[in-house]
Amino acid sequence: MLIINIKENESIDKALKRFKKKFEKTGVLKELRERTSFTKPSVKRRGEIIHAAYKQKQFAQDNY
Repeated sequence: MLIINIKENESIDKALKRFKKKFEKTGVLKELRERTSFTKPSVKRRGEIIHAAYKQKQFAQDNY
């Protein structure tokens, strides 16, 4: 459970912004999205390899 202490004379918008940032750092929403659909480990690994190759290609274009 997240607890956000509201400081004196602090607007609700600022407190809400701090709450959203803290909530995002916990990774709850990301984990929930991952759990909704199962991907096989082989498919996940293939995606990682494709992503790494793309990043490597981008790095090579920038430096050469």
